[in-house]
Amino acid sequence: MATQSPSPAIRIGQGFDVHAFGDGDHVMIGGVRVPHERGVLAHSDGDVVLHALCDAMLGALALGDIGRHFPPSDPQWKGADSRAFVRHCNQLLAEQGWRIGNADVTVICEKPKIGPHAQAMRAAIADDLGIALDAVSVKATTTETLGFAGRGEGIAAQAVCLLVRA
Repeated sequence: MATQSPSPAIRIGQGFDVHAFGDGDHVMIGGVRVPHERGVLAHSDGDVVLHALCDAMLGALALGDIGRHFPPSDPQWKGADSRAFVRHCNQLLAEQGWRIGNADVTVICEKPKIGPHAQAMRAAIADDLGIALDAVSVKATTTETLGFAGRGEGIAAQAVCLLVRA
């Protein structure tokens, strides 16, 4: 029987989330309320950036996904602030001896425009993770009018994070 080598001092996780647009006058993106002619259909506040980030954090430690920790079937998460999800995931990391080295998030949508809000999103995420602002990247891309995002039917985000031993 082969012996297992020790776990490396770093881990990488990636996450993805998507929500359809619905009724509303704003979307929560990266912990920031962004005015928009539509809201999102979601059980919580539907923050695709923070949901993707949670999945990246949880995935790096093989702890499942956000739905396992905050199931949409559980009424306590109805309308929940996704920043609480990030703080919870960060606590799970700390309990296992890890911390975020950096996080990189891409928002995928035609609208709303992310650029004017990206710095506030970075600040909110850095605050919730207890890390320096320069360790958080938030950027955006369109799909050149292709697919559900291009047709304005919804919004998506992908996230990657690097964990380092605390």
